[in-house]
Amino acid sequence: MFCYQCEQAAKGEGCTKIGVCGKQPDVAALQDLVIWCLRGLALVAVEARKAGVPTREADELAVKGLFATLTNVNFDPEYFEHLASNIIRERESLKAKLAPSGVVGMLKNGIAKLTGNGDTVGGKFERGPAAYTLPSGIASMVADGEKFAGLKSYPTDNADIASLMHTVLFGIRGVAAYADHAQILGQRDEGLYAFLHEALAAGWDGVQRDLGAWVGLSLKVGEYNLKAMELLDAGNTGTYGHPTPTKVPLGHRRNKCILVSGHDLKDLHMLLEQTTGKGIDIYTHGEMLPTHGYPELKKYEHFYGHFGTAWQNQHKEFPTFPGPIVMTTNCIQKPQGAYEKNIFTTGLVGWPGVPSVPADARGDKDFSDVIRRAQEMPGFTDDQDKGGVMVGFARNAVLGVADKVIEAVKSGAIRHFFLVAGCDGAKPGRNYYTEFVEKAPKDTVILTLACGKFRFFDKDLGTIGGLPRLLDIGQCNDAYSAIQIAVALSKAFGVGVNELPLSMVLSWYEQKAVAILLTLLHLGITNIRLGPTLPAFLTPNVVDFLVQNYNIKPITTPDQDLEAILGAQAVA
Repeated sequence: MFCYQCEQAAKGEGCTKIGVCGKQPDVAALQDLVIWCLRGLALVAVEARKAGVPTREADELAVKGLFATLTNVNFDPEYFEHLASNIIRERESLKAKLAPSGVVGMLKNGIAKLTGNGDTVGGKFERGPAAYTLPSGIASMVADGEKFAGLKSYPTDNADIASLMHTVLFGIRGVAAYADHAQILGQRDEGLYAFLHEALAAGWDGVQRDLGAWVGLSLKVGEYNLKAMELLDAGNTGTYGHPTPTKVPLGHRRNKCILVSGHDLKDLHMLLEQTTGKGIDIYTHGEMLPTHGYPELKKYEHFYGHFGTAWQNQHKEFPTFPGPIVMTTNCIQKPQGAYEKNIFTTGLVGWPGVPSVPADARGDKDFSDVIRRAQEMPGFTDDQDKGGVMVGFARNAVLGVADKVIEAVKSGAIRHFFLVAGCDGAKPGRNYYTEFVEKAPKDTVILTLACGKFRFFDKDLGTIGGLPRLLDIGQCNDAYSAIQIAVALSKAFGVGVNELPLSMVLSWYEQKAVAILLTLLHLGITNIRLGPTLPAFLTPNVVDFLVQNYNIKPITTPDQDLEAILGAQAVA
């Protein structure tokens, strides 16, 4: 295997024996093979779209296949076996539907395109991913994945182009995560799906792209990720209301309980509905924390508090939770013996042997088994007050007091804003973000989102003019809210976003962070500080391009970076 899509790639270079995330070599090969199959489907879907042939099933398979191969989502070999089969089946179905359209083409350099070759109108795909025949059995599929579908088999000898091809793949995995959440809530965009197929086909579609073209395609990933986050924001706020500032208990109360981790609001809502009146409290974990701010969720009296911190601490935290645990999206780790009988997955999340919450054709889920397990387990047997944290400072809440924020900046009460955000992880060096926030002067405001906040989310940083210095904007996809806040402030002050007293200090772990970074670059945002290390899939030349054009900097130390941003009087 070879995988270097996440920040914790072994030795900072890539995992070759087993993934740091726990991904086994057979699963890595099957994931690579699923992407290969998706590329074949994309080649056909691009032509189908041109011919006016509906591609809805192909669109959804692209989203699911890309998201399922994102870090810490699915580790179940059988899932990928079935997924690959469904992709091939849909590819062949689309080919058949294309036959009457008269679509013809030629093969170039062994790259699969539609070709007549004297066949019936519509032709066939003869080579490449669009002609791939899936073998029978997981072992044979693993062998194929290892043989020709991995990252090292890409059709280029140029290391910089390969780097950008991988960047595009990793970026669209992040886009697909948000698109999946959005389509669950009924939010779809044909242009977004068309782009995912375009990006999957690129490199195998016979089009010769130079380095500049691959840079352009990478930035286009950022453009469509902004669209995906906008769709998800519309789905979340349109269904559950705009978040409002809300204090969330960090302790517990005596009662039966269920813990929900991940990102999916609809899963949480269905669980809240099905547990109403059953004497069971619902707690959030990880990036579900911000859901307490949504009016249509927090109205449930048994939606109580938050338990634990970031995803990488689940081996320490889950054994102490006295109820079942539901993983709704990515971030699952290998379940430990202390809680392996109490954990459930939903949607695309999977681990061998872990039961998945059943869903019907409409996506409605039955949490009966989870509820039954909660009733069997002891739950919390006492009340414990551990204080609380504030959430709900998404764009509506912040822009609702924009006049006060603007006046505070003009008066000098607020000197600077820092967006300290991104993915958390276990790799050493991430204490930088805690220290940065602790050392930020008292006349600065910290905006935060995603699970990186758990390095400092429970710290009392005080207020400025009644405004909390620490503002939790939400989940990682709520980078959309952060962008809207920045745009609104730039208009209010009559300057560009890059001229605002705003600095972005970001941490990354997986591919949603890659997609968000590409969005920021697409928007022309510069001077971003990124850590704890730079992505292993970026070659020195690509890094140099980002430095020269966007002034991206690796983090150094909190003191040095604060001084570089604020000057000699950085520390209050």
